[in-house]
Amino acid sequence: MAGLQLSVLAACAVLFVLAAPSIAGDPDMLQDVCVADLASPIKINGFPCKANITADDFFFAGLKKAGNTKNLAGSVVTAANVQSFPGVNTLGVSMARIDYAVGGQNPPHTHPRATEIIFVTQGTLEVGFVTTNNKLFTRFVTVGEVFVFPRGLVHFQQNRGHGPASVIAAFNSQLQGTQAIATTLLAATPPVPTDVLAKAFRVDNEDIDAVKARFQ
Repeated sequence: MAGLQLSVLAACAVLFVLAAPSIAGDPDMLQDVCVADLASPIKINGFPCKANITADDFFFAGLKKAGNTKNLAGSVVTAANVQSFPGVNTLGVSMARIDYAVGGQNPPHTHPRATEIIFVTQGTLEVGFVTTNNKLFTRFVTVGEVFVFPRGLVHFQQNRGHGPASVIAAFNSQLQGTQAIATTLLAATPPVPTDVLAKAFRVDNEDIDAVKARFQ
């Protein structure tokens, strides 16, 4: 009897492991295509399908041109995810182009629903991610090189070259989600209580209020 119970437990463990990939990413497709109907009032885990589709639904030209990097971060992300490219709905993939001015930064952030891999198309970047035990993995990457950021981990990119830089990023989700750490904590609506952040960062309330003011 004990042997039978052990066999059942082992079988359950194997089934759980086999199911893990589908749990870790977007749900599996149940049909050939499902172009997102972004105008639909129906709210589901994802987007409902358009009734009438054409080849243009599977085409996106938005990554051809560099974005405007004249902002405080000195970088801009041009997304080709389901919100701008409805044809990727249910396909479990999306892309983005990231452009950086000299010294520009894609600030520390996370993607809760996707692993990210970047291919450098211009310039030199310092990139890195931090594990859940606070170990930093960082290095320089340049044209033609690739770096991967594991799903959910805090990561960043900084232009360390003497000219503009750019990458093409790919994600294993139609909508990876992005949480910029500083903006999430300091510009939330309603705001995260100042004393909570002051205690977390081990500074005075006045210091937090001063930084919060810069995000308004």
